[in-house]
Amino acid sequence: MIVLKAAQAQLLEALQSVAGIVERRHTLPILANVLLRKDAGFIEFTTSDLEIQVRTRAELGGDAGAFATTVGARKVIDILRTLPADQVVTLSAGESKLTLQGGKSRFSLQTLPADDFPLVNESVDFGPTFSVPQKTLRTLINQVHFAMAVHDIRYYLNGILFIAEGKTLTLVATDGHRLALAQSTLDADVPSKQEVILPRKTVLELQRLLEDEDTAIEMRFANNQAKFVFSGMEFVTKLVEGKFPDYNRVIPKNHKNAVVLGRASLLASLQRAAILTSEKFKGVRVSIEPGLLRIASSNAEQEEAKEEIEIDYAGDAIEIGFNVTYLIDVLANSNLEMVKLELQDSAASALISLPEQPGFKYVVMPMRI
Repeated sequence: MIVLKAAQAQLLEALQSVAGIVERRHTLPILANVLLRKDAGFIEFTTSDLEIQVRTRAELGGDAGAFATTVGARKVIDILRTLPADQVVTLSAGESKLTLQGGKSRFSLQTLPADDFPLVNESVDFGPTFSVPQKTLRTLINQVHFAMAVHDIRYYLNGILFIAEGKTLTLVATDGHRLALAQSTLDADVPSKQEVILPRKTVLELQRLLEDEDTAIEMRFANNQAKFVFSGMEFVTKLVEGKFPDYNRVIPKNHKNAVVLGRASLLASLQRAAILTSEKFKGVRVSIEPGLLRIASSNAEQEEAKEEIEIDYAGDAIEIGFNVTYLIDVLANSNLEMVKLELQDSAASALISLPEQPGFKYVVMPMRI
């Protein structure tokens, strides 16, 4: 049976859209495979890692009739990448094998039964559906993802908090040293508050898949799952259990010293100063006084960097230390022109916001230098 017959580019696009979650090595060999299920002229491609399941459908020709099997996802992708984009490829089914053919190239691939593929059991108690444009969610994720923890024993920090309430979607990430919050307006009211923590791997995969366009992504949350539907794809993921910290308590209120300055020039100065910080100790000193912001760094070899930026500021003179990476992260993940820096004193957390985007806040704790 000819399972499909299509251009290399079409098949590769469908497979790559679902293969991001597939690990090359897994305790369950079948999880390295993609589930192919053909019915009514369409082929469904499904992958899973037992916690996330991604599915897409495509019309890729071939013989009529129902068919299902699983085959190594990465192997097929690696083969397709070596074939020309306009090459017509066929996938034919034989006994426990699939044959991939393109031009004079022919590959015989081992399969595993479709019935053995562990599909995620979808929740039956999903809340109401709400949606935002894909580019909006992509922007929100880009603005906060870098503040997620990595392998923290406080497992609820290894992800992003999603809150849909009324007409507002809020995303929050923190690793205990800094916190990023971004908000957007929804088209319609969410009847009841929806609050979930998406795992780190899910966030990074959504970031990879979301497109910079106005087509909607639909979201539904349950107690232990979230479901996203967009661009012909269906994405189901387990959630992180646990209580996310009260982020409202962390965000400083009424800092009396504030300065607005150019994001690009501040980022460039910090990147230069970062060169002379030590690998383990990424500290820089930021001094602010009327008319001037200074950045200084040094390392164990007694090398020093000093930067000065002229600013419109008439507040208190403050000297404060920061992990330079935390400052570079927030500035590098924005493309807006100006940033606002609010400070209280050398011991209090700093608040960074974007005058052009009121829904964004970034809190960074000071460090002793």
